[in-house]
Amino acid sequence: MFEFGRDLRKLFAQARDSDDLSWLELISADLVRVEARQQSIDAGRVSCAHPFEAYLRAGALWREHTRRTGLGSSLERAHQSAADAARAAGSDDQTARAAIEAAATGMLQFDLCGGARHLTRALGEIAALGALRRAETTCAATVVHARLRAREARLSGDPGDLLDAAALLDVALHGLTPDNSPIADDVRLDRAGLALEAGVARRDARLLDQAGRDLRSIVEGSTPEYRPLTRAKALTLCGAGMKALAELAGDAEAMQQGQAMFEAAADEFTPDHSPLDWVAIQIVRSDPASSLSSLALAQALSEGSGLILGALARERRFAREAALAEADGDRKTLSTLAARLRGRLTDQSGHETPLDWAADQIAMAHVHLALGRLSGHQATGIGMSLVEAATTARELGAPALAARAEALMDTRAARA
Repeated sequence: MFEFGRDLRKLFAQARDSDDLSWLELISADLVRVEARQQSIDAGRVSCAHPFEAYLRAGALWREHTRRTGLGSSLERAHQSAADAARAAGSDDQTARAAIEAAATGMLQFDLCGGARHLTRALGEIAALGALRRAETTCAATVVHARLRAREARLSGDPGDLLDAAALLDVALHGLTPDNSPIADDVRLDRAGLALEAGVARRDARLLDQAGRDLRSIVEGSTPEYRPLTRAKALTLCGAGMKALAELAGDAEAMQQGQAMFEAAADEFTPDHSPLDWVAIQIVRSDPASSLSSLALAQALSEGSGLILGALARERRFAREAALAEADGDRKTLSTLAARLRGRLTDQSGHETPLDWAADQIAMAHVHLALGRLSGHQATGIGMSLVEAATTARELGAPALAARAEALMDTRAARA
């Protein structure tokens, strides 16, 4: 037993020193922070033999902690690690790799908080690299550039832009070896997401099949024992795609299958292991599977840092509270919810970012529509607020939140 435990510790120590950081999926967010902090300390020691590589590794660890928790302090440390790596660079290639790390951190900041300026700055850092000598560095730059372009395409929402971005991801994927690395899985997830969006928009079976192949490959290659987070991401995207197709076809059985995929994704890990991954699953499965307590926890885990997920979780929680109160015919609770939201909208200090304001406007619309249905009168005065909320959300890179506002506009128009 002792030898077995010692061998396991030895393997884990070896994994810590490798370039493949997939082992991080096995440890909690708190332990990722411990690893990142220790790596930053080691990189800053005068005795550090290879400070450039050490700072790059610290940056990757801080990015993973930021991705899971959304903490602004961890994001700042990821940016700082990239800057430290640039200062420690001893060659043009190392300078380029530090710039690629900075661009990857900017991409993560956009994913978490929106803001097209983060994409513009990251793309500028990649564009400034010029010709690169090492094939490995060229491949890394190609991957980050393709993933940034994919996010630009999703902002535009144009199916043609989505397909062009998917082609760039194809090129990036072909340059990766081995093709089952965590980076390759990230590229496949991006490509699958683009293919799903374009496929649903165009009702193109070929694109939907491509997305299905990518996601099936990731699910089959990501075992719950070693890659729980990657597997959960793929299952969540599968569920989202299945539900989108089910809504188009009016297929109740397919809708249930999509919901089952969300449930399977939620079972892969606990909230403390990766808070934001857990929050994302609760948001997409929130109608009607998530309980109010789950949505309240999702909001608590994601608010306070200006996160897109935080705004979505807040909107979903209020929508759920309003739906439950309406089902009970409880006008008093709905009036209380309206008063709470009105107070926040009046006192702008309660909003971390414009996304929080947009989420509250959409939540207020849910409450007013519910009150209108109970009273038999059409809700008034919410149309322009929804338009402004949708515009704000789209401009800041939160199309899912914008879609919530637009769906309510459609509902209101249908009842008019």
